[in-house]
Amino acid sequence: MGSMTRMPPTSMGAPRGLPVADLVEALGGGLLAIGVSAPGAEVDDVTVAEPGFGVYGQAGDLLLGVGVESPEAAISLLGSAVSVGSGAVVLRRSTARRRAVRAAARRSGITLVELADHASWAHIVWLLRSLLDRVATGANIHADGPVHDELLALADACAALVDAPVTIEDTQSRVLAHSSRQDVADPIRLSTIVGRKVPDAVLTSLRGRGVFRRLARSNEPFYVPADGDLRARLVVPVRAGPEWLGSIWAVVDERPDTEIVRSLAQSASVVALHLLHLRSQVDLARRMSADRLRVAVSGDATEAQSWLPPGPWRIVALSSDPATSPERRLDSWESACRRGLWRQPLLTTMAELAVALVRELPGDLTPGTWDWLRALVADMSTTTAVASAAAGRPVVRPTELPHSLQDAREVHRLQGAGRVAERALTIEDAWAAVTCERAVSGIRDEAMLGPVTSLVSHDARHGSEYGATLAAWLDHPGDPRAAAGRLHVHPNTLRYRMSRLSDIVELDLADPQVRLALRLQLRVLGH
Repeated sequence: MGSMTRMPPTSMGAPRGLPVADLVEALGGGLLAIGVSAPGAEVDDVTVAEPGFGVYGQAGDLLLGVGVESPEAAISLLGSAVSVGSGAVVLRRSTARRRAVRAAARRSGITLVELADHASWAHIVWLLRSLLDRVATGANIHADGPVHDELLALADACAALVDAPVTIEDTQSRVLAHSSRQDVADPIRLSTIVGRKVPDAVLTSLRGRGVFRRLARSNEPFYVPADGDLRARLVVPVRAGPEWLGSIWAVVDERPDTEIVRSLAQSASVVALHLLHLRSQVDLARRMSADRLRVAVSGDATEAQSWLPPGPWRIVALSSDPATSPERRLDSWESACRRGLWRQPLLTTMAELAVALVRELPGDLTPGTWDWLRALVADMSTTTAVASAAAGRPVVRPTELPHSLQDAREVHRLQGAGRVAERALTIEDAWAAVTCERAVSGIRDEAMLGPVTSLVSHDARHGSEYGATLAAWLDHPGDPRAAAGRLHVHPNTLRYRMSRLSDIVELDLADPQVRLALRLQLRVLGH
């Protein structure tokens, strides 16, 4: 259904990966078994291998050999997995138990995991993704996930009713559960489940046909005919009263009978209860994560090292629509981060300001890093004019996070005042503007000294612009044309005003200290 979606490495949760032995034990059910064990094998994400496109994931991934059946292909995959630092490789049991494959795994020093031959790749991907999500939020990996399990059971029940593959999705078209039957035969289709998101091309097609408008307004199931390569679907809105919570999608070959549609509609009310429960769990997890980060950024670093991703870190002040509440701004940033594949964004609010904790890894565009966030802001700027990010200094100890926050606040204020133009920048980028602002802040708190007050009083009495003229002249030394351009006057007008200054106040503009003091005072006055 869509192109391969690369899921980001876990950036929240335990500071190390999940031991492969624990992962296999947690899933149970005879689905997975360790065929060849390597010491210390750990994973923090799951990737479907696409050898034809050179896709093997990243270091620490659990690499799935979907469609890899021959010993030669399996041995080649093992070699590629070692080259990228995969945590382990999963192959069908019949392939993984071939003598040559096991020998290659031992020589390579990589853990080989066997998947039962009868198991569905789609189902195992879902289980792995759910498990890694729980680990990322700090949950016990052996804890039951009753809501997700029940949604999976409901998806299977709906699939049995309509005799077709079924997914249960939220209002953002994220896949919350799917039936065991998915008619999956290749990694391209499987990537929809790995990414937990309907592919953009499919969404565009459905949106253009008015499907989502109808979903948002209607309680009744409806049939969506096939469109090119996109197969027909039966869509059932899931609502709790007037609130739209999600939908049930069945991929069908023709319009189902009325009785089947009625049965699916009745199932939607049960799904609604589970979606409400799931939402309450997600909201609680988000609040806990935000509270934990807020405490750490405020200066209480107790136990922060146990859940923070590896440093160094930056604290980033985030701007969006100022007309919305801090909570709504935080929601909009969380949605943007998740769309950008940051699976567990580290976000919170600090005194009306939305902030993020990102990793400082120069040149690394992995979701959750500063360079990735900078790119996200650039992408958002095409649709959200007020989106910006101001990053504080990189720090390596949790106790230093408040310093990075203070930096971020300073750069954020300069962005808001228009003193810096970039949408996403660090305090290192803005050091000169920050330094000047710190000096200006000290001047604001004291009585104004020197001749500037007389100059401003003259402007107020006579409607003149000598203060602005002097500021422009100081900002463009030796370039009257540029200074005049800023004031939108002729260079001769600028020269005339500067010649008249000595008639109004006494200034020694040859003294660099005087020029610096004048410029800082004029900045305080808004010039």
